Amino acid sequence: MRLEEVASRYPRVAAVLKLVRAVMPRDFVHGLPHVLRVVQLALKLAEGRSDVDVEVLTLAALLHDLGRAFSGKRHHAEVSAEVAEELLRSMGLPDEKLEKVVNAILSHSYSLGVKPRSIEAEILSDADKLDALGAIGIARVFGLSALWGRGLEESLEHFKDKILKLPKLMYTDHGRRLATDRVRIVEEFLKELERELAEL
Repeated sequence: MRLEEVASRYPRVAAVLKLVRAVMPRDFVHGLPHVLRVVQLALKLAEGRSDVDVEVLTLAALLHDLGRAFSGKRHHAEVSAEVAEELLRSMGLPDEKLEKVVNAILSHSYSLGVKPRSIEAEILSDADKLDALGAIGIARVFGLSALWGRGLEESLEHFKDKILKLPKLMYTDHGRRLATDRVRIVEEFLKELERELAEL
């Protein structure tokens, strides 16, 4: 299922998509391109599952990093959850769905440590982590390193301390399978990078 199809079925999704496209920065690390990739990954993980509320999942995925646009020093997931709750309540999203969206946004974060309480939250967490793996994940690490002034050695440590551990944090079987495939790309890249650095 594609995002455009979901937006055509759910008016709230269409409205939130328009908002997110207007306010999210365009950087590929955590901006709009990342958000749209995570949405599509989440929808892919949800395919064939009758236990997933597609509206809840898509709204949570669209809004999961919105707080990065204006979070300041606060954790982006907390800001994203607060904005999502206020926005979706004003749109008339039922409380039961609203609670799921808020928990999914809070629990997607690697660093915040909130546990997912629904299949939608588990899928969003997996989708967000999948975007940190594979060739795109490698590009994102170095994009962030350039932004933060992080050197090559620090970037390598980030791969080892966080990125390579992500497959073990997957909740869904489909997510684990995709993560296993994508982490091999990262491992091969790191092996080659370390080989080249050793030759210097």
